[in-house]
Parts: sequence; structure tokens; C-alpha cells
Amino acid sequence: MTARRSRLAGDAGQAFPIYITAVAALLFLALALFAVGQAGATRNGGQTAADAAALGAAEDFRDQVRKGLLDAIADGASWEDLLTGRGFDPPHDPCDQAQWFAGENDADVVSGGCVPGYLPVSFTVTVKTRKAVGKSVIPGTETKHATAKAKAVVEPRCVLDEPAPLPDPTGDGKGDDGGKGGDGGDGGEDDGGEDEKPVIDLVCEGEDITIDPERLDLFPDAKDLFSVHLAD
Repeated sequence: MTARRSRLAGDAGQAFPIYITAVAALLFLALALFAVGQAGATRNGGQTAADAAALGAAEDFRDQVRKGLLDAIADGASWEDLLTGRGFDPPHDPCDQAQWFAGENDADVVSGGCVPGYLPVSFTVTVKTRKAVGKSVIPGTETKHATAKAKAVVEPRCVLDEPAPLPDPTGDGKGDDGGKGGDGGDGGEDDGGEDEKPVIDLVCEGEDITIDPERLDLFPDAKDLFSVHLAD
């Protein structure tokens, strides 16, 4: 009986180091998974910041081009190109908004990390998180920051609704009155409306929108004229 007890005690003593090793391995695995989770959370936070920064820049550009379009119509200047959002030099750099939105999400736009693009208008933003992953069982994570990139696109929603020209019954290219008034004179007296700006008819994704230059207080919102979305 004594020999059997001694043998059992010896087996238990030999198994104890194995148990310790297994527990230590499981603990290390748990800590490693926790580190991976930390890294994933930091990376996701960086991507959220990049998305917000790119969208912020694109939306600021959209707001500025809307104002440019409104001002051009009010002044009677050429505005057709502004309807596409192209060829517009914004008074304020939209990338300033990119940095603001990145900062609100605990990140910063890296140097040269806000890049405008064209055809279509876009803003590609790269950010770096302010916080590192933190200490973990994986060496170097305490100084490891996440970087992420996002691209936001500005696309026009509207096109000019140009009515088809009236047919010329005479075939001489002068219209139905020969380019003169009905009495053969100089086309009639001036009715005083030569300074009146014509209304502008737009088709915005299948919806008709009319802009009256005399009622610019009813000018469409920027989101009605241009869409902003993230691109892959």
C-alpha cells in the first residue's frame, strides 16, 4: 500500500510541471489574442477617422461649389461648368476640414495626406492614429500607430434641361417670323424685360428643379445638387 501511494505521489509530481506549462501557454494565448484585439480596435478607429476626414473634405468642397454656383447665377456670369463641380477653385482649402474631422476621431492627416482628384472630383485622405496600440505580450506594440486611407467622391446630381429647338417652318433658318416683328419692322418695341434673367430648369436624378434667379432664397441645397460618397 505504501509503495502504491508513493507511486501515485510521484506521478502527480511529474504531471504538475505539465499543468503549469499548459496554463502558461493558455495565458500567453489569451494575452496574444487581447493584443490582436487591441490592434484591430486601433486599426478600425483609424479607418473611421480616415472615412470621416475624406467625407469632411468632400462635403466642404460641395458646399463651396454650391455657393460659387449661386453667386455666378446671381451675377449673370457663366455657371454651366460649375454644375459639374469641375474647374472650380475653392476659396478655402477643403483639406482643412479633413484635418478637423480626423482630429475629432483622435487621428491626424499625415503630411501630404489629403490629395484632391478629378474626373470625378474626389479627396483621398491618409491619417495616423494619435494613440498607439499599447503594451502587450507582442514586442513593439506600445509605439505602433495605425494608418488608414479613404477616398470620398463628389458627383453632380443635375443636368441642364434644355428644351428642344422649335421647328423652322420656313426652312430659312430665321424662324417663323424671319427674325423680324410681325409687321416687318424691327421686331417690336422693347418691353423692358431685357435685364430679366431667365429661369433655369434642371433635371436632378429624374426630378425637375427650377431655379429662379429672382428668388435665390429658394436655391437648392448642396446635397440636392451633388452627392458625396466613399469610394473603394
